[in-house]
Amino acid sequence: MKNERPKITVPYEQIDILVELMNICLLLLIWGYAIVEYAKLPDTIAIHFNAQGVADGHGNKMMLWLMPALATFIFFVMFIINKFPHVHNYMVNITEENALKNYRLSTRVLRLVNLYCLLLFAAITYEIISMSKGNESTFFVNGFIIFSLIVPILIVIVAIYYQKKINR
Repeated sequence: MKNERPKITVPYEQIDILVELMNICLLLLIWGYAIVEYAKLPDTIAIHFNAQGVADGHGNKMMLWLMPALATFIFFVMFIINKFPHVHNYMVNITEENALKNYRLSTRVLRLVNLYCLLLFAAITYEIISMSKGNESTFFVNGFIIFSLIVPILIVIVAIYYQKKINR
């Protein structure tokens, strides 16, 4: 099926700029923290954790670079996808009249999902480094499972609510 959706540029609003800046800062913090702490780590670090936050897998400290690398890859993929809102999935037919509102919502949701992913990578990177230095788990004990399940559900619920609201 040919995509007949309007191809328009969605202008940034203040909230969009704020979220993008938060994403960039968080990505830089992930890299910065990994770079600063890398030399202080033992040769073998915790690389996998069970639901209670107990390390149940170990590997070479070079594995630490996987977290910032994956965070960077996901950040850039979502950033690029956000430049083409006409190819996103929508629950309504996109027309010239409703395109801007729907595209703005879609790009904003994607920015928030990007922020959520970066927060997860930051927390995991922090936990890997912290636990490899012999500290107790903090994030896993304080709700990693809840955070990783509840926040995505809330994002979907809010996005559906706003999509229905803007398309009445």
